[in-house]
Amino acid sequence: MAIVSESPRRLLPLALGLATLAALVLLFAQDAAPHMFPPRSHDLLAAFALAAIALAHLMHQFARRPDFTELTKAILLAAAFLFWAANQFWPRLPQAALFNDIAIGLFVLDVFLVIAGWPPSAKDSVFADADESKACRCDCGCGCADCG
Repeated sequence: MAIVSESPRRLLPLALGLATLAALVLLFAQDAAPHMFPPRSHDLLAAFALAAIALAHLMHQFARRPDFTELTKAILLAAAFLFWAANQFWPRLPQAALFNDIAIGLFVLDVFLVIAGWPPSAKDSVFADADESKACRCDCGCGCADCG
């Protein structure tokens, strides 16, 4: 992963993503040594990691300037993470199970949409099929931009 002269609009989600990774390290440290952390810190760290990555993902998407359907899908995924974060942060609330069920529903819907191929023009998606129209068809071995 190369990080080179990114624009500020791309650096903010990256910084938030790094903060999220730091929270994960603390979360796993607490799993290993719970006596070294204050009560309820696990709930806070877990909720922070989920909410922060949701916000980082949304900021990243806004920086990419996706089309409406891709933005809608990004919002759906962020909402799933935020409902999961709410469940982690307020596990004793009567609505905690509902928050969890909404998160599950949104995650399932998101994966179903990936499987169904929606949106069809998802750029830069981890799960997107390779764009065959951009594949180089020559066998020259020249290393041209099309052959990459």
